Amino acid sequence: MNDAAPGNRGRAQDPPSRRSVLRTTAGAAGAAGLGLGALGGTAAAAETGAPETTATPPRQGRTMAGVPFERRSTVRVAMVGLGNRGDGMIDLFLALPGVRVVAVCDPVRAKTERAAAKVVRAGQPSPAVYANGEHDYERLCERGDVDLVYVATPWDTHFAMARTAMLNGKHVGVECPLAMRLDELWELVDLSERTRRHCMQLENCCYGRNEMRVLRMAHAGKFGELLHGAGAYNHDLRGLMFSPTYYEGPWRRLWHTRLRGDLYPNHGFGPVAGYMDVNRGDRAVSISSFGTPALGLAEYREANVPPGDPSWKETYVESDRTVSMVQTAKGRVIRLEHDVSTPHPYSRINSLGGTKGVFEDYPARIYLEPDHTDDRWADFSAYADEFDHWLWKEHADPPGGHGGMDYLMVFRLTQCMRLGLVPDFDVYDGATWTAPVPLSHASIRAKGAPQPIPDFTRGEWRRARPGLDSVRPA
Repeated sequence: MNDAAPGNRGRAQDPPSRRSVLRTTAGAAGAAGLGLGALGGTAAAAETGAPETTATPPRQGRTMAGVPFERRSTVRVAMVGLGNRGDGMIDLFLALPGVRVVAVCDPVRAKTERAAAKVVRAGQPSPAVYANGEHDYERLCERGDVDLVYVATPWDTHFAMARTAMLNGKHVGVECPLAMRLDELWELVDLSERTRRHCMQLENCCYGRNEMRVLRMAHAGKFGELLHGAGAYNHDLRGLMFSPTYYEGPWRRLWHTRLRGDLYPNHGFGPVAGYMDVNRGDRAVSISSFGTPALGLAEYREANVPPGDPSWKETYVESDRTVSMVQTAKGRVIRLEHDVSTPHPYSRINSLGGTKGVFEDYPARIYLEPDHTDDRWADFSAYADEFDHWLWKEHADPPGGHGGMDYLMVFRLTQCMRLGLVPDFDVYDGATWTAPVPLSHASIRAKGAPQPIPDFTRGEWRRARPGLDSVRPA
């Protein structure tokens, strides 16, 4: 039981019993026959320009848009997955005010022992350890002293872990992508609504300093009417994917033998969706994707991997570069790119354009009227004093990796949980940012044919509401 403040409205969000939710889930899944074909849609296709789609599954609970956390003095976190990502993130959770790490879970016991030692060194009680096989997270989720389950495991496990956490009455934060199939995304949306638990895609790039500055400038009208944006995950991962030690097994590389589309759209999509208030006044309605031949990983293997390595049995189909065009209900265009198989410098592109000018990142540069009139890029840092987000003004040098965005993400999440605030993003955002994984694959197979993006909000997107551009709590 958490220490929710008496009279806090969050008490009204207590979850239903696990048995009742399981019974409803089974009936709904059987009735809807959810799969790649059940794409969802919008009830206002004619007025928004959205394509005609199959009917959106009926809502089974109540919307989670605008629903606050229950207020609590301490956030009790359980860590599931303690590889490269989880091992780094536990340090940040331990550095946060009002946060306790109460349980750690990984099938590799040495990783749980290392994590438990970190907790003790931070001055907290020794956490419970779950290292008894691939499904021990299920026992962890049954604990009564956990408020948030943090998931940093291979992609194909995210859905089951998020589902189990919510069925046991826990809020859950998942590293990207949220799930790998549309029916899984719909089930997480439905479970969040029925259990009244938040299921969040923990998209750290939304908290980058440049991203948050562009966000505030966009919302202040500096770009005029927004027209287009772009985001990407262009990151040469060939060496890491063939490394025998970096990942726990070849799980990430094996996805390149299964899908052809954008495997990791969230880092690019999340920030641009924030700029454009996607799910908060606009929505993504369709995606058209194109992919190059899959040559990069095979060429790298030929040059760097010895004969007899198990990877020589693999056939790669994932496009070396995918390019997707997302159309919004307001007619805006978002370009997404993905390339982890060829040599190139790191870039998330991170671009935004409107009727008054444009910003482009990598390197950061800007051109806005009436500030600039010489057709030359200008210094983006000139806008820092006025438009840096309050998180970056209060944490000018945050700890942790990725330039501090990881720390600010979990600081803000746990702050919202302690103060009983609405989270900066919700299950609808996570599902929308992840939908390009299966849909880009389907579009590439259909030679670029547009694929409808479901309206996971079921119409709530028409209502303007706060998001990442938060106000500093009093």
